[in-house]
Amino acid sequence: MQEMKNINTGRRLMSMAVSLAVLFAVSCGKTRSPQPANSSAPDVRAIQVSTVAAQVREVPVSIEANGTFEASEASDLTPPTEGTVISTPVDIGASVESGDVVVRLDDRDARLRLDQAKALVEQAEASLRQAEFRVGLMAGGTFDPLKVPEVQASQAAYESAKSRNTLAQADAARYAELFRTGDVSRSSYEKYKSEADSAKSQAEAAKQQYEGALNIARQGFQGVGTAQASLASTRAQLALAQKAVDDTIVLAPFAGQITARLVSVGEYVSKSSKLVTIVRSNPMKLQLQMPEANASRIRRGLRVTALVAAFPALEFVGEINAINPAISVESRSLTVEVRFQNPDLKLQPGMFATSRVQLGGTEKAVFVPQDAIASNPGLESAQVFVVDGGIAHARVVQPGGATQGMVRVLSGLSGGETLAVTNLDTLYDGIAVRE
Repeated sequence: MQEMKNINTGRRLMSMAVSLAVLFAVSCGKTRSPQPANSSAPDVRAIQVSTVAAQVREVPVSIEANGTFEASEASDLTPPTEGTVISTPVDIGASVESGDVVVRLDDRDARLRLDQAKALVEQAEASLRQAEFRVGLMAGGTFDPLKVPEVQASQAAYESAKSRNTLAQADAARYAELFRTGDVSRSSYEKYKSEADSAKSQAEAAKQQYEGALNIARQGFQGVGTAQASLASTRAQLALAQKAVDDTIVLAPFAGQITARLVSVGEYVSKSSKLVTIVRSNPMKLQLQMPEANASRIRRGLRVTALVAAFPALEFVGEINAINPAISVESRSLTVEVRFQNPDLKLQPGMFATSRVQLGGTEKAVFVPQDAIASNPGLESAQVFVVDGGIAHARVVQPGGATQGMVRVLSGLSGGETLAVTNLDTLYDGIAVRE
């Protein structure tokens, strides 16, 4: 029984070996089969392309330069005083007008000092009114010591004493003459002489009282001056207290946009803390470096056009409004500032721009469709394919600015060449093409 199993196993192995040998022989026979004697390499067919002619146009004489747009004004706002932030009404991207509130600080202490200063001013005003009343000075009037009631009373007493003294002196003189001629007795003369002496003493005393009243009135007016100075001092303190309250409100210095908000409610800030950054984006400015050779042709008011990647179909127009009077020693270039009106805020700070400064006059320039330009990956140059006699010739060109789908070629073409505009990715120098 065991021998029968071994015999069957051997037969199966031999059958498998024969099958493998037959398959190997067939495969080798197919590999070695000869090709027909009349076989040949496949034909190279011409590539179908569409073509256009390079155009020559009269264009204004200009200089191309690149730059980055900047805001015409930019400010990092700091608080005039230290304190705790209680409100931030604006956020990044918000538009503000001049005078709008951007940050509020806690003003409770400042308002208490303001109330105290107001009370001191009221007290000083009352003291001034009292001082003016004591010297008879009306509000807005000028000081006259003769209008002081005490001075007027002492003046009246002095005038009365002078009159009595004048009369007494006259009577004494008349009786002295009568006594000399023997017409009156000595006792009568002595009586009038004594009355004259008394009237004179009274007049001198009244004069002293009058002069004293004048001095007192003048001293009282000095008190008015002191009260006025005190009032001025308290009003200055009130102004400082009011400023302390106003300083707790940070206002936008000009109309613009918020590009950064660096504080939050509850944060304590000092005078050096940056709160928000505000920029003025209308108008915008663009700084350009112009070659030294063109310095004599650059002037204020020249028209400048600019293109940005964000709006490839739009051409922004500005003009030169400032020229640096010094040429850079390192780059041998002249820095100019171009101002662009930006009412719809399409231009934003940081945008890269390709600009062209119009110098006046015209020159010939070569233009080709955008579709005719093939860029070289990894290189700053570009190339076009000039079709001549059914053959495409690759030619390196230097492209300039683009306008309405047409690209100015600064070098590499002279105009009139026939250029391929389709299937550029399959073309190479010397390949056959057909239109």
